[in-house]
Order: sequence, then C-alpha cells, then structure tokens
Amino acid sequence: MRHITRTLRLTCAAALAGLLLAGCGLLGGSKNGNGALEGMDMQGAAERADAMLYATVGAIKPEIEWVHDGTTTGSCDVTRYWTVMTVVSEQRRGNFLGVVERFWKASGYRIDTVNPSKDLPAIYATSKDGFGITVLFGYKGQAFFEVTSPCVDKSEVAAPTKVANGRAYEGEIPTPNVRSAFWSAETPAPGPTLSP
Repeated sequence: MRHITRTLRLTCAAALAGLLLAGCGLLGGSKNGNGALEGMDMQGAAERADAMLYATVGAIKPEIEWVHDGTTTGSCDVTRYWTVMTVVSEQRRGNFLGVVERFWKASGYRIDTVNPSKDLPAIYATSKDGFGITVLFGYKGQAFFEVTSPCVDKSEVAAPTKVANGRAYEGEIPTPNVRSAFWSAETPAPGPTLSP
C-alpha cells in the first residue's frame, strides 16, 4: 500500500510539474535561447529547491522532523522531495498548512491551488522565479514537501549537502513515527488554519 501511495504521489507531482513547466514562459526569470532559466543549471536549481525547503520547514514552529526523500530529473528540470517524520494529527493539519501558506505568501510565492480535503489536504504554490512548491498529506497522514524547478540547463545533480534533522533510514522511509506535543495532539489548536 505504501508503495502504491508513493507511486501515486510521484505521478501527481510529475503531472503538476508538467503543468508548471508548460506555463513557465509566463513566470518570472529570464530565459536563454533554449527556453531554460538564464544562468542556472540543474545543480543550481536543486540548490535553490533545497533553500526553499529549508526556509519553509524553518518557519514551522514547533520544529518538525523531516528527511530527504530523493531527487528526480527530467529533460530540463529537477525535483527535490522531503518527507515529514513528525506525526501531524488530523486536528492539527489545518494549522500546519496555515503556517506554510502564510510563510509562502510572505515570501512572495503565488498560491496556485489549495485542496482543503479532510484526508489529503495540499497547497500548491509558485515562486517568482518559476519554482513550483507543494506541501501535501498522504497515506497515514504523512506530510510531504516537493519543489520542482522550471526548465534549466542540463547538468549532473548532487545529493543535498545539508543533513536532514531526522534520523537516517535504510531503504524505504516509514510512515510518520516522531511524536510532538503540539503537532501530534488530537485536539484543535487555537489560531488560524488553512484558508478556504
């Protein structure tokens, strides 16, 4: 079941990336003669994606535990995936998404879509330079972050240099297994949540 959910998540991410890339001419950032973001290669795009993800999780208080969950490359784009290991209860998911949404808006990201689904909520946004960023909840309420670059120059892509703040896992990453007094609490938290 976990494998099917991960495959479905990656398929949806690839479809979203395709939609974002199809419209990347409408987004910020100058393009070179090949349609790629000027002066950036896939490694630079991966580093930019990492910076967006580090900033996003850094804005979430109390802190959550996360791990790197792979990198995929297309013909001219790169996607970084992160998995949240902190248990975010159903009652606190709206708060979690609200924190992320407010941070992205404050960072100048355009909120493209908000899915307020009770079971699989998600937010899709785009940075001014055309990077698509997503937070979504999947199987067993596990939260995932993804950043997909616009078209950039082809290059090799190295693994992230900064170590995740969660433990390292051999093989497949398990469902969330880190408890938080705040995020895992099964009571509603006061304050703003996901916007409709």
